[in-house]
Amino acid sequence: MAHFAELDGDNIVIRVLVVDNDKLLKDGKEDEQTGIDYLNSILGSGHTWKQTSYNHNFRKKYAGTGFAYDEARDAFIEPCPFPSWTINEDTCQYEPPIPRPEGLPMMWNESELAWEDGEEKRKGWTVEESPDA
Repeated sequence: MAHFAELDGDNIVIRVLVVDNDKLLKDGKEDEQTGIDYLNSILGSGHTWKQTSYNHNFRKKYAGTGFAYDEARDAFIEPCPFPSWTINEDTCQYEPPIPRPEGLPMMWNESELAWEDGEEKRKGWTVEESPDA
């Protein structure tokens, strides 16, 4: 199965659709443009599509709704989780200003620009307060 991300006018992913591999074949080989042509034939023109790899084999990361497609990097980039984080040009993933310590579950505290012990933070939470709930 092949996956195609539909982009809005700002290159933000609005949905990802699955296409049978046989719909991508051109001269016996998979071809992205053939898949795009197929999608346009069933959904109408006016859509912008980019193929994405579920296994991260190309375009750095599997596209998700809300991700941006960066044409210069030819990569799908997830939204930045915190203002202090910066993008790694090799991986196209956001990284914290301080590497995450190994060991205990850690949570990023943006106001302190520091990692905190995730287990300690969770001890006093109720279900409604927990961001994981």
